[in-house]
Amino acid sequence: MFGSSKDKSPICPLLKGECVQAQCMFWTHIRGMHPQTGAEMDMPDCAIKWLPVLLIESSKETRQAAAAVESLRNENVTTGQQITGALMQVAATNSQQMLRGNR
Repeated sequence: MFGSSKDKSPICPLLKGECVQAQCMFWTHIRGMHPQTGAEMDMPDCAIKWLPVLLIESSKETRQAAAAVESLRNENVTTGQQITGALMQVAATNSQQMLRGNR
């Protein structure tokens, strides 16, 4: 898993001994695209081993979602300003018509 002993079998950081692979609760089937290389993956592996990669991918997705929310906010502000401007224009026109009608 992480380190290797003299006979090249993976060492589990939790057990501090040889990795038990499929008998371990953290042994997970990983399927999808590797976030750093883009290579397609379909393999069983240790979830603990994948934590750093998954954390990096999660933060990337969070940044993308935050950018999308900011973009939507900016569009809403622009639309709100346009609506406010149009309402102000209508109010000014109505005020002028009312003033003319009262004379």
